[in-house]
Order: sequence, then C-alpha cells, then structure tokens
Amino acid sequence: MSVYMPIFLKLGIGLVVIIIQINIFGKGNLAPTNALDQVQNYVLGGIIGGTIYSEAITVFQFMMVMIIWTLLVLVLKFAKEHNRFAKVLLDGKPTILIDRGKVKVHAVMQAGQSAADLMFKLREQEVYDISKVKRAVLEQNGQLTVIEYGDESPKYPIIYDGQSNDDVLDAIEKDEDWLREQVVAQGYDGIGDIFVGEYISGDIRLTPYDGTKK
Repeated sequence: MSVYMPIFLKLGIGLVVIIIQINIFGKGNLAPTNALDQVQNYVLGGIIGGTIYSEAITVFQFMMVMIIWTLLVLVLKFAKEHNRFAKVLLDGKPTILIDRGKVKVHAVMQAGQSAADLMFKLREQEVYDISKVKRAVLEQNGQLTVIEYGDESPKYPIIYDGQSNDDVLDAIEKDEDWLREQVVAQGYDGIGDIFVGEYISGDIRLTPYDGTKK
C-alpha cells in the first residue's frame, strides 16, 4: 500500500489545485476563451500526468511545482488585465477580416481561415451579403464579431477591463480622446476606472470597478 501512497497524494494535490485554480481564476479553465486559459489547461494536465507516476519526483517537489505554476498564472492574468501590451502579448489581437464591405484576403489567410470558413461564420450570424458588413473581426477565441451598416449598437463593449476597444472606436469612427471625454463627462477620472462600457444607440453606458464617481 505504501508504494501507491505517493501516487494517491499527488493525485489529491493535483485535484485540489485544479479546484483552487478554477475558483481563483474563474471558469476560463472550463471553457477557454483565450490563449492563456488554453495553455494553462495543457500545462496543468502535463504536470499532473507527467509526474504522478514518476518515483523520481517526490510529493513535495510535485506540490512546489503546482504552487509555482499557480502563482505564475496568477501573475500573468493580473498583468494582462491591467496592461494593454501584456494582454496583446498573451492573448493576441483580434483580426479584422472584413472592413467596409471588403474582405481583407491577406488577413483572412494569415488568420488560418479559408473563404469557406469565413462564409460559414457569416452565415452563423445570418449575414449573407458581404457588402453590408461594415466590419467583421475574428476574436481571440475564434468567434467572428460582425457589425453591419446601420447597426448603431456594436455587439461587443467599447471599454473592457479598463481599456478602450479600438475596433469598436474605428467602427463608429471615433477615437480614444473622444471616448475619454465621454467617460470624464460622466464623472470618472478616465477609461482605467471602467470595468465595462457599452455603446448603445449613440449612448455610452459605463460600469465602473468600484461603482463610485468623483
């Protein structure tokens, strides 16, 4: 029985760490929406699967590796939520595939999509005429976000995690200075105070981090 005890301990530690990570980092592990969540699952599975039966790696060493990995992921998630460069580096950037009714063929191919893939994603959103698409953006999770001409309410936020969404600003033909003025006019210090901001029918609805204004 003592031979199997390290395996049981490693399995138990791995299970506890997975549960803790899901509770700390949210449900991204269950339904990955970005590269970091996906890599986190791969690496975590590799650590557990690759060491659980190895006698050369002690239970203490296994536990330390799990703790270090959890702390590393925590630091990376904090960095990408508070720094635009870190977010782009870790998650990548959305790719514009259609701009003002014209397909950007090079961008489509560079994103690893075919014409059939693009048309299928458009049909999924009941879009059948490319000329009516003002902008189509391939998100980091592979989903296509479409803004059609005449659509005054883009289907994704103009601000998220304290950062402006340049794709929405371009789609409504505004810039970050304009957005900052709108945020300040509503009583906040700047875009960094906003958890999520929605652009709906020409109006901006803001949800701050702490729920308070100046």
